[in-house]
Order: sequence, then C-alpha cells, then structure tokens
Amino acid sequence: MNKILKRVLITFVAALLVLGIGFYALFNKEISTINSIKKIDDYGFYEINVTSDYGLDGLVESGGAKNDGELVQYVVKTLMKGLPVNITIPDFGCSTFQAKTPEGDWIFGRNYDLDPIPGMIVRTKPKNGYQSIAIANISVLGYTLEKGPDSFFSGLTSLAAPYVMMDGMNEKGLSIGVLLIKDTPTDQNTEKVDLTTTSAMRLVLDKAANVDEAITIFENLDMHASANASYHFQIADAEGNSAVIEYIDNKINVIRKNEGEIQALTNFLISEEKYNFGKGQDRYEILIDTLTEKNETLTEVEAMSLLEAVSQNKVSEDGEITATQWSVVYNNTKKTLDVVVAGKFDKVYSYSLFD
Repeated sequence: MNKILKRVLITFVAALLVLGIGFYALFNKEISTINSIKKIDDYGFYEINVTSDYGLDGLVESGGAKNDGELVQYVVKTLMKGLPVNITIPDFGCSTFQAKTPEGDWIFGRNYDLDPIPGMIVRTKPKNGYQSIAIANISVLGYTLEKGPDSFFSGLTSLAAPYVMMDGMNEKGLSIGVLLIKDTPTDQNTEKVDLTTTSAMRLVLDKAANVDEAITIFENLDMHASANASYHFQIADAEGNSAVIEYIDNKINVIRKNEGEIQALTNFLISEEKYNFGKGQDRYEILIDTLTEKNETLTEVEAMSLLEAVSQNKVSEDGEITATQWSVVYNNTKKTLDVVVAGKFDKVYSYSLFD
C-alpha cells in the first residue's frame, strides 16, 4: 500500500511539474507583466506594467479588426494563448479639455463617468512604438469592484488591458480621450486598416508624436465603433495643439483648435453638420466659461478643481448610477499625471511616465 501511495504521489508531483513547466513556457513573457499588478486604491483601482508584447503591430499587419468580436479573437489567440476573454464596452459620459499652466506647460484634463467600475493605470513600452501611460476600464474585461485582478490567475485577463484604455499620454506628450455619443455606430468600410474604438486609441498612443500624426492615423483607418454606439475623441499635444475627431454619417470630421481658441468636449457633437446632438451641454458650458475667464490658463490644482466642478454623481429615474470613476490631469510637457479615484478629490495620486 505504501508503495502504491508513493507512486501515486510521485505521479501527481510529476504532473504538477509538467503543468508548471508548460505554463511557464506558454506565458514566460507575460508572467512579469501579471506579477507587476498592484492595487492602488481600495475602491478598485490598479496599476500594471506591460512588458510583454501585446501584438499591436501584428493586429495592424493582419488588416485589423472590424468589430469587438474580431478584436477578442485576436486577443485570445495572441495574448491569452487560447484562454477566453470577453470585451464589452458600456455606455459612459465624460468631459475633456486642454489648458496651459502659468509656467507654460500644456495640460489635458479628463473625467471618466460611468456606474461604479474598477480602473487600471496601464504602462506600456513597445519595441516599435512610444512609451505610454493610460487608464483602462477593466470592467470591460469582466472585472468588478468585488472581483478584481487580485491574484496571479485572476490577473491573466489583464494582459488585454492595453486594448481597453479610455485615455492616456505617450512619451512625446500626446494625450487622447474618448467620449460617448449616443448615435448610429460608426462603421466605415473601405480598403483601409480596420480598427475598433479602443484599438485605434492604442495605435495613436503607440505611433503618434503629435496631433498632426494622430489625425493622419485616424484618416488612414476604417473606424468600427464598439458596443453598438458612436464616439468622438479629443487629442492634444505638448505644443498646445488640440483637435476633435468626430464621425458624421461614417465620414471623419476633424475640428482643429485654431490659435486663440479654447477646446473642450463632453457628450454632444460639435461638428457643424450635427452640432449639439447628444448631452453634456451643461458640463461643456462650465468648461468653456471657466477656461475663457482664465484665458485658458490653469494650474494643475485648478484643472483638477475644474474636473470636480463637472464631475457627476447621480441616479437616473430608472435607477442607473452615473458617477465620475476617475479624474486625471495629464501634463503633456512634463509627462506627469495626477489622478483622483471615484470622486475623492481630497486624495490625489501622482505619477510620472518615466517612473
């Protein structure tokens, strides 16, 4: 009996070793990325340092993805080695603006408004692209405030975090944020590379050094809006340039900030063809009035106070909660950012892109 038990135990241990070796061989490049996950705030806010290849160049070279399903298939095959992952982008309301500090730094402010969800600071340093720091909505990957990436195995899905970013800044001082428009989903179909909402943002952060280059990227792709919705984007750089990208009847529309102008954005279209379609006009008015009064000049503390002034915390008639999940001020000149989680404006987390 003892001999039989020994053999069973040896077989079991050997099987575990084989599984462990197989797992390491499969995920050796991803293990350090998963091990880098830290919980920053008890609300459900994390940080990850992505040192593994998330396959953006391969996605573009393969022609891209025409919908969220194709993006999921690519992520499952390339990043997750066949392990299942689901990507679902929810409705959200947001605010963005560009300003400059009294010292001359260009900054980009952003509120991300949604029902309570976990978020993640995502650091990336691709071999063939620019280093960046972004913030992802990881509820898109199936995480909740109760069940986050708090262990190695639960953190596996976070390998897809580079593709679910909602705003960010790269080493050249280019920032971008996406905002929801409740309109017919953009679905362009030409011969260009196909990308979805967040994968297009990832391409911009990885490859664009300024607003002009970001616009060129948008103009040379077919946009397929995620989650049966439509979106517009604000992009801003370290030279003080800013532009809004919108889609009207599947045609791209670029609204550049001219010299002496102020540019901000909420959840309604600003293109002449469909101006004022959407919501968030009240928040937009506060942004524009404040920036005009201050001659577009705000300290980073004042910029965060402006985000607080347009933050949300309300319950709709049907019981849906809309609250600001994070507020962030990117300094595109210094490559730093200040982040507030879940409307707790008395607690600011500060980061540098190059930490």
